[in-house]
Amino acid sequence: MEEKGVRTADKRSLKYIIFFVFIIIVVAIVILLQGKDSFFNTSYKPMVKVGLPAPTFTFPGLDGKKVSLNDFKGKVVFVNIWATWCPPCREEMPSMEKLYQELKGKDFEILAVSIDALGATAVAPFMKEYKLSFPALLDPEGTIKNLYGTTGVPESFVIGKEGIIEEIVIGPRDWATPEVFRFLRNMIQKS
Repeated sequence: MEEKGVRTADKRSLKYIIFFVFIIIVVAIVILLQGKDSFFNTSYKPMVKVGLPAPTFTFPGLDGKKVSLNDFKGKVVFVNIWATWCPPCREEMPSMEKLYQELKGKDFEILAVSIDALGATAVAPFMKEYKLSFPALLDPEGTIKNLYGTTGVPESFVIGKEGIIEEIVIGPRDWATPEVFRFLRNMIQKS
């Protein structure tokens, strides 16, 4: 009789041990799957920082023609990631137009990449209303956000003639100041 009670207790202990081992394995798998640098983590965020090559992209412009960052090798390129629904974006756009008017045709280009889900339907009237003449590119899927690792809008990237990121600006800025003009003119004059 006593032997039967011991076997029942052993079986119960074994069930508890198996249960706890199972729970530990499940918790370990969940931790691995949620880990930032996990092998299982599929949301890739590239390392975009000053001094590294700018990730290349190709998006359609408002006219439907494809525009690639690679088309502007040898020029200083100002990439601005924005949206029409973003108040800080609206705030900085007039100063971007002044910057564009000041430096266009001087080995300088602005590529304003809109992440508006409605694409040209939202962007074309916005560009007209604000009298913006620089190129607006359409990325309704928002793929540039992952490509450049952005955290919001607006975010701007100044890319040198060799395709290297020279400056990253998170948030709006007045782009029509003498300091900005001087900085970009110096970049344009570098050979």
